Amino acid sequence: MILPELTPLAALRLNQDDDVAVCVRALEAGETVLDSIVANETIPAGHKVALRDMAPGTPVRKYGQVIGATTAAVRTGDWVHVHNLGMGEVTMRVGAHDANPATVTAPVNRTFEGYLRADGRIGTRNYLAVVTSVNCSAMVARRIAREVESRLGDGFPNIDGVVAVTHGSGCAMESSGEAMDVLRRTLAGYAQHPNVAGVLMLGLGCETNQLSGLTEAEGLASGDTLSAMTIQGEGGTSATIAAGIERLMAMAEAANSLTRTPQPLSGLVVGLQCGGSDGYSGVTANPALGHAVDLLVAQGGTAILSETPEIYGAEHLLTRRAADASVTERLMGRIGWWERHVAATGGSMDNNPSAGNKAGGLTTILEKSLGAVAKAGSSPLNAVYGYAEPVTAPGLVFMDTPGYDPVSATGQIAGGANLICFTTGRGSVFGAKPAPSLKLATNTAMYRRMADDMDLDCGEILSAGVSIPEMGERILDLMIRTASGAPSRSEALGFGEDEIQPWRIGAIM
Repeated sequence: MILPELTPLAALRLNQDDDVAVCVRALEAGETVLDSIVANETIPAGHKVALRDMAPGTPVRKYGQVIGATTAAVRTGDWVHVHNLGMGEVTMRVGAHDANPATVTAPVNRTFEGYLRADGRIGTRNYLAVVTSVNCSAMVARRIAREVESRLGDGFPNIDGVVAVTHGSGCAMESSGEAMDVLRRTLAGYAQHPNVAGVLMLGLGCETNQLSGLTEAEGLASGDTLSAMTIQGEGGTSATIAAGIERLMAMAEAANSLTRTPQPLSGLVVGLQCGGSDGYSGVTANPALGHAVDLLVAQGGTAILSETPEIYGAEHLLTRRAADASVTERLMGRIGWWERHVAATGGSMDNNPSAGNKAGGLTTILEKSLGAVAKAGSSPLNAVYGYAEPVTAPGLVFMDTPGYDPVSATGQIAGGANLICFTTGRGSVFGAKPAPSLKLATNTAMYRRMADDMDLDCGEILSAGVSIPEMGERILDLMIRTASGAPSRSEALGFGEDEIQPWRIGAIM
């Protein structure tokens, strides 16, 4: 995507080939914009105004890419949205491979203050955790976590807290197969996360997802930093809470002895998310985050793009910079899986834009995807991972996840993300323990309205004329400060446990 120099105009044409422009503010009927376009009706901020007459069935371009086709006749100056724009015919595309994808020159080597773990990975936080095998142990896990936190008090300043990793699965499912593999991989990812210094694995005892099977399948060994027990084995709720508190407090001294030290940016693994997107997402926060990603990758860091249904229609922008043919094949294979999965359940890929997305100006999944992919910057795509698979490749990578933010971020964190960057236009409130989550606002009006929840106003690209590269630098600076211990807004508000949502695949029996 090529963005023009941004101006204080009422509407913005993003590419010379576009058939629509984005309204920087609400337009009044009869108002002239872009020198010669007269609005035929009131058009909300963030929505699209037609730049030419279009007959029914005409492809419509934004960002220089097709975002759908007209479903009714459109006149120059009309409001273009769900009443006259639909998906049209969609064919997955593989972009011509770019042998020399754009890269950003590495800046002066920078560091952050992080926790170096024994396996060489680097944490941005230092938590204790209770990881549950099944929903039936969730309440006990939360009770243990809260009681241990209260006992730690101010006497353990290097421990950020105790996170209860709970979920709604673990039983009434097949004992083997994809669904169980994904659940176990996710839970193991949290248990071994670089932001976790000690973990208690907690089960009920009679669930399908037996703790013994989970630990054996994922290579989790009991020791000084990992303990496992069941409620039934301990003799009930009260006995389990007492034993769990004792075991975690035994880990607390060692966890508190760990201190932050200067670490290279190659130790940052950043999950990229967008939620509550609007018509500004692909114009401000997402491309600015993409520039920050390029800066991070240039220093050896890792960025994880995800939400497979939300790259639908924009996949060619990723495959053309794939590191090799196997990366392209794996990415296209996952998109094909989603097409078949949605068709089998009687749905449509275009069901993805939410009510909030549409109220904010997004009409089709193609339009949403083109804006979402901007988060990935311009770096080569080095690898494609399954949900919650350990991410080991540096640079820009892709993880197959649903578009639902909590499920997607859960997979990224299980894969090793130690920081989340989350762009939002409508105002998503989201946390992601044990990884800090940064909320990047796409527009200044929402940022001011929800300043308590937002970490950065990327809307200043439009409201104050800040350039995308400058905003990208601000995002990278914010990443470094947060990774070094500065609390994110969601951390200060206590978000982060309820948003842990492993992907539930398959039948619930």
